Amino acid sequence: MIPVTATLIRHRLRHLRHRIRFNSTAVSPPPTHSIHLPLNHPTYLIWSANTSLGKTLVSTGIAASFLLQQPSSSATKLLYLKPIQTGFPSDSDSRFVFSKLDSLSLRRQIPLSISNSVLRSSLPAAESLGLNVEVSDTGMCNLNFREEKTVTGAPELLCKTLYAWEAAISPHLAAERENATIEDSIVLRMIEKCLKEEMECGSRSEKSDLLCLVETAGGVASPGPSGTLQCDLYRPFRLPGILVGDGRLGGISGTIAAYESLKLRGYDIAAVVFEDHGLVNEVPLTSYLRNKVPVLVLPPVPKDPSDDLIEWFVESNGVFKALKETMVLAYLGRLERLNSMAKQAGKVFWWPFTQHKLVHEETVTVIDSRCGENFSIYKASDNSSLTQQFDACASWWTQGPDPTFQAELAREMGYTAARFGHVMFPENVYEPALKCAELLLDGVGKGWASRVYFSDNGSTAIEIALKMAFRKFCVDHDFCEKREEEKHIVVKVLALRGSYHGDTLGAMEAQAPSPYTGFLQQPWYTGRGLFLDPPTVFLSNGAWNIFLPECFSEIAPEECGTFSIRDEIFDESRDATTLARIYSAYVSEHLQEDSGVRQSAHVGALIIEPVIHGAGGMHMVDPLFQRVLVNECRNRKIPVIFDEVFTGFWRLGVETTAELLDCKPDIACFAKLLTGGMVPLAVTLATDAVFDSFSGDSKLKALLHGHSYSAHAMGCATAAKAIQWFKDPETNHNITSQGKTLRELWDDELVQQISFHSAVQRVVVLGTLFALELKADASNSGYASLYAKSLLEMLREDGIFTRPLGNVIYLMCGPCTSPEICRRLLTKLYKRLGEFNRT
Repeated sequence: MIPVTATLIRHRLRHLRHRIRFNSTAVSPPPTHSIHLPLNHPTYLIWSANTSLGKTLVSTGIAASFLLQQPSSSATKLLYLKPIQTGFPSDSDSRFVFSKLDSLSLRRQIPLSISNSVLRSSLPAAESLGLNVEVSDTGMCNLNFREEKTVTGAPELLCKTLYAWEAAISPHLAAERENATIEDSIVLRMIEKCLKEEMECGSRSEKSDLLCLVETAGGVASPGPSGTLQCDLYRPFRLPGILVGDGRLGGISGTIAAYESLKLRGYDIAAVVFEDHGLVNEVPLTSYLRNKVPVLVLPPVPKDPSDDLIEWFVESNGVFKALKETMVLAYLGRLERLNSMAKQAGKVFWWPFTQHKLVHEETVTVIDSRCGENFSIYKASDNSSLTQQFDACASWWTQGPDPTFQAELAREMGYTAARFGHVMFPENVYEPALKCAELLLDGVGKGWASRVYFSDNGSTAIEIALKMAFRKFCVDHDFCEKREEEKHIVVKVLALRGSYHGDTLGAMEAQAPSPYTGFLQQPWYTGRGLFLDPPTVFLSNGAWNIFLPECFSEIAPEECGTFSIRDEIFDESRDATTLARIYSAYVSEHLQEDSGVRQSAHVGALIIEPVIHGAGGMHMVDPLFQRVLVNECRNRKIPVIFDEVFTGFWRLGVETTAELLDCKPDIACFAKLLTGGMVPLAVTLATDAVFDSFSGDSKLKALLHGHSYSAHAMGCATAAKAIQWFKDPETNHNITSQGKTLRELWDDELVQQISFHSAVQRVVVLGTLFALELKADASNSGYASLYAKSLLEMLREDGIFTRPLGNVIYLMCGPCTSPEICRRLLTKLYKRLGEFNRT
C-alpha cells in the first residue's frame, strides 16, 4: 500500500464537497440472483506473492501503458478497483494510481480524465477524515467520496476503493477491531456491480476500449475482511490474474508457492512480474514455469521516499507495454476459444444419452469452470458474459462439495498425486486405500460388511457384486461341489421393473426390459432375471400415496391408505399390516412359480436400488415392499445386493439406505458421491461369508476380476476426505444432532404447493433429491419425451441447470447445501410451473 496523507484527502473533501453525497442507508444484503460477469472487455486480478511487493506500482504501470499512448482516444478507459483497503486514509492505493497517472499524463503531455472514489469505510476511517456519517448495520459507512479531473475527449481512468478500514493491519483484524465485518458475498456483489456498470457503458460504444484491474490486498493467501483467504474469496469470478512476484532473496520460493496456490484453485495466470534485485530470479522461475507463463522483470524501484517515481515509470514503460500486450492477447485467446467450443464440441464429441440431431450449437452449454455447486456458463449471445447456474443435476448425481470443500478435495488430490501417482493394488497396501476401506467398514458397512473390493465406476461395481452373489449362492446350495458335467445350471437375479444397474453388459442383464436395453441399444440383451412390478410411493395434493401395479388390483384401497407425512412410510410398524402379508405372499408366489417352471434356472441374487429408482424415473419404491423382498430372499439363502451407487452417501438423507429400510445386505455397491464427485471410484462391500466363498487353495477359485486403476490412490484419498467431511457436523452443518441424518433441505410448504399444482402428476422428495413428474398424455411421457423442454429453458434462464428424465424434472443438491438455497430453487421452479402450464 502506498502512503498518502490524511490532510490531503481532507483538503480534497472540502474542495469537492459540492460533488459529494452521503447516504446513511444500510448496505443491503446480497441479491439472490447468480453472478453475471461481462466478458466483452478484459478484466484481471492483480495478485502478489506477499505484501509490499508493488502490486499498486504494477497496476499503475499497466494503466499508464494502456491509457497514455499515441494517438490517444476518448473511447479508451481503464477501471481500477481496490475492493479491500486497510490503513485508510493514510494508505490509499486507488489514490496513488489516480495521482501518478495525473502526473504521468502531464509528463507525456497526453490529456487524461481521472477520478478516484471511496465507496464504503468503517466508522474510524470516516471519523479520521473529520466526517460525521451514520453507520449501517454492517458497521460500514456509505462514504461515497469522489475526486475527479475531467478533460473532454480524453482517455479515462476510474479508480475506486470499495471498502476501507483505518488500521494498517490484515483486513480480517481491521474489520473485527473496527466492528465493520463484511460478508464475502457482499464484496463480490459490489465488485460485480462496478464491473458491470463500466462494461455495459463500454459495450454501448462499438469503438470502446476498456481494461479492468481488480487489485487484491496483501498476499495471495491473505485473509479478507470475513477471514476467508482472498484466493478463495475471489474464486467465484475466476478472473485471470497477474502475479507480482518477489525478486529478493527467498523470493523464488514465495513466488512459486503463490503461483501454485492460485493454480490449485483453478486460476489462470497470464504473467509473472517482479522488481529486479540483482539476483536473476527470473531464470529459475522461467524454468519452473516451462516458458508457458511470461516472466517480466522491472527495474529496481528507487528507495528515496522523496522520489515521486515518475522517472521509474518512464524507464519501466517497455516492460509494462509488454505486460499489457500479454494480457490483451491472453484475453483474446480465451474469448476465441470460448466462442468456438460449442461448434467444435458438436464435431468431435459423442455425448452419452444424447441424440445429436436434437442438439443445436446454440443450445450447447459452455462451462468455463465450477465453483462449489455453481457452473460458470459462457454465453456468447449475451454480449459475451459469464453467468452462474446452479448444478441441479449434481453433475450427474455425483457432486457434493461447496466451494470450501472443493478446494479441500483439490488439495487432497494434489498431495496424493504427488506422493503416490498410481500404484498397482493386488497384494499391496498404501495409506489412502487402507484408510478409505477402514472408513467404509466403519460407516456404510458397519455391522455387516468386512471386506471392500475397489473398482472404478458403479456399473463395474455391480458386475463384481453379481459375481460375488452367484458364487455365494452356488456354495450355499452345493453347486460348486458337483462334478463338472453336472454344473450346467442357470442363475439369474430377482430384480424390480424400473430399476437401473448400469451400462455394462452384465449389469444390463440384471434389469428388466427398458429403453436402455432394447435391440438398438443392446442386441445381446436377454434379461436374465425374475422381474417384479414394485409398488411406489409419491406425494400428490398434499398427501403421500401408494400406487399399486396391476398385479395387486384385487387389493382394496383402504388396505394401502395414505400418509400425512413421509416418515410414516418408513415406520417399522407397517411390517405387521395386512399389506405386508400381501406383499410377502406375492413375492413368495413368484419365487415358487419360477423355480417350478425351470428346475435348472435359479434365482441366485436379489438386486435392488433401495428406496429410489433413479434412472427409471425417480420413483420411490415402497420401503415395506423392499424390506419384504429382502426377508423372503434371506429365508431362501438368496444373497442380497443393495445397489447404492446413486442412493448412498447421504443422497437420500442418510449415509446408507440400509438405515431407511432397516435391513442389511450381503453385498452393497457405492460410487458417485463416494468421492464427493471429484474423481471416479467405486466399491463393492461384502460380508465375511461372501468373501469366504472365494477362499481355496487354487487361484482359479479367487475372484478373477480387476481394473488397472483399482483402488487408485487419488480416488481413495478423496473418498476418505469426503466420507469424513459429510458426516462431521463441524464441516457439514446439515447433519442433525444425532449424526445419522440430514436435516430437511426442501421447504415443506413449497413442496406441498408444488404437489397441488395442476401441471404436476407426482412429487418425490427425500434427502438431497426433489423430483416431479409433469402431467402428460402417453405420447408426451416416458424417457424419450421432449415435453419438459420449454420448462428446462426457463429454469436455465433463472440460473438452474437441470436435465430431465423425459417428463420427469429433478433438482438435486449436495449434502452440505443450505436449505435456503434449496428454497430458492423450489421458488423459481414453482413460478416457472405456472408459466409452463399456460404454454
